Order: sequence, then structure tokens, then C-alpha cells
Amino acid sequence: MAARIVLFGATGYTGRLVAQALVDRGAKPVLAGRNPDSLKDMATELGGQLETQAADVQRPDTVRALVEEGDVLVSTVGPFTQYGAPAVEAAIDAGAHYIDSTGEPPFIRRVFEEWGPRAQTSRSALLTAFGYDYVPGNLAGGLALEQAGDQAAKVTIGYFLGGGGSMRDTMSGGTAASAAGVMFEGGFAYRGGAIVSERPAKRVRSFEVGGKDRVAMSLGTSEHFGLPAVYPSLREVDAYLGWFGPASRVMQAFSLAGELPGVRSAVGALTGRFVKGSSGGPDAEARAQTHSLFAAEATDADGKLLARVEMRGPNGYTFTGDVMAWAATQAAANGLEGAGALGPVGAFGLRTLEAGCAEVGLARSG
Repeated sequence: MAARIVLFGATGYTGRLVAQALVDRGAKPVLAGRNPDSLKDMATELGGQLETQAADVQRPDTVRALVEEGDVLVSTVGPFTQYGAPAVEAAIDAGAHYIDSTGEPPFIRRVFEEWGPRAQTSRSALLTAFGYDYVPGNLAGGLALEQAGDQAAKVTIGYFLGGGGSMRDTMSGGTAASAAGVMFEGGFAYRGGAIVSERPAKRVRSFEVGGKDRVAMSLGTSEHFGLPAVYPSLREVDAYLGWFGPASRVMQAFSLAGELPGVRSAVGALTGRFVKGSSGGPDAEARAQTHSLFAAEATDADGKLLARVEMRGPNGYTFTGDVMAWAATQAAANGLEGAGALGPVGAFGLRTLEAGCAEVGLARSG
């Protein structure tokens, strides 16, 4: 019998996408969140056969009460640096598996470095950033490294948007709330065979992807932790986000300014005042107008290109809902490989991950 899947943050924008995708797969997730009435309405919308349970991060005991040993806790409650800890703590304490939708570097680092060792003891698997942020790059990077072989010393990964609409038009309120603070928070990278602190957008470079030259800025992602754990020859991992295009240089300047005294606290206050968190996002029609593009390059110690992989997928939110549902059902059916904080390749194996991503629309291109 498959384990229970508990979806925390079910009534938010991303949560609704995950819930629908789970139901489409035949799963019956427990819908969890702050508002009991909204949860019951949502259960009715999804067919009326789903259990609901109220929980609030301001009362961690209510989050802990969501899960038991062997359950799968899926969290879409962000920004995660502010609200994410209770769900991780609950999963570890219960001996449950955990999956989240964060893209925030400080939270990702905390999952791997602080909570990961504890999760190994409780035999919990922690899968952080398991959506558009940052499953595709882990897969593309893994495919490039597999092709490159043991000579690979570095992998470089890029994330890009394709299709119509501006970034502003295609970003949910939750993403805006997370992104507003990321540029001024501590970042990291994998250099010289170890995780080191590095501010976001320290590096800017261009990629040729989908027949176009695209500019992107560096960012701390789960690839820095997940890929070296599976490919021990790696000495360096670079991940780049191409959402801002030519404005990546401007973001680089903002990031540098964030190191000045008082800037981070001022940005935090402004973010709290003007960016309101989960407030909806693009509907199905708008999502259908956009797609996502990814590139991964594996090189040797001298910088010689050994392998290159390009991938194309659906809109990032569509992909996130579908791939989180896929991961949750896999985890519920004992499909995870190991415990502790795991990257996507380490959690499922490259072939299973590739097949699962292809099932939800992400595959090689070019």
C-alpha cells in the first residue's frame, strides 16, 4: 500500500497545481493549510473525497501533527526562508519524507547542511527545490556528466524562459516574494570540491540555447549539492538563471550593493511591505504561451568541452506542479534511493528521473 501524501500549502497557487496533478495521477492527498473552509471548498472542487487538516507555521505543533512515520509531506509554503522550517522539522521528527518547491538559496543550503544529517538518522529523505527550481538543471547536468565520463571536472547549467509574455506577467505572487529577497541574501557555489559562500549574480555569462544567445546570472541551487554527491570527479558547479536576460548585469550590481551596511535590512522591510507573497499566478492559458529551456555543459579540468545537453520543457509552474506530484507518488511507493538531503538524481537515479521528467514534458532538444 502506498504511503499517505500530505500537501501543505494546498490552497496556494503552486499548491493547487500540485493537488490537481496528484488527483490526476489517482492519488488522494491530505489537503493541509491555514484555512479549514478553503480546504473543504478545494476538496469539493477536486471531487469531494479528500481529507483536509488545518495547520499553521505559526503553530509548529499543528504542522507536526500532519505527518506520521512513512508519510510524504509536500510543502509549497513560502517564502521558505521565513515559513519553511516547521515542515522540514515535522518530517524529520516523524520519520516522514519531505518534498518542497523552494528556489531560495539560503533555504536550500540549510536543508543540505543542517537538516540533512538529522534526516539520515530518522531515515527521512529531504527533496528540496523539487520543481522548475531546480530539477531540470540536475537532470541536464547529470546527462551531460554521464556522457562526459570520469574526465568531467566541471558542469555549468543555465535556466531560461521561452515563448511570449514578460517575466512579470508570468510570475506568481509567491515567486515574486521569494525572488525579491534572494538577490540580497547569502548565496553559495561549489568550487574546488567544496561548498563556498558566494553572493548571487557574482558571475554573468551568455549561453546559446534554442538558437539564441541568452544572458544569465549565477545563483546558488541544489545542483551544487546534488550533482557532486553522485559524480565525485566534479570539482566545480556553476548554475545560472536567465530570467532577467540583458538585465542580469543590473542584478549583478544590485547584488553587490546588498553587501553594503544596512542595505539588506532595508530591502527586507520593503519586500515585506510591497511584495505580498502568494497572490495567484498565470492561468492555464497564459502558461501555455511559455516554455522553459535548459543547457548543461560538462568540461574537463582544462576547460575542454566534453559534453553538452539542451532540454526543453513546459511552463515552469506547470512543470513544478506535475513533477512534484510525480515525485510524491514515487516516494509514497518506496521509490526513493537513500535518506538525508538528496538531489533529484541521487533520490531517484538518472534513468528513472529522466523518464519521469519526460512523462511531464521535459526532454532533450537541439
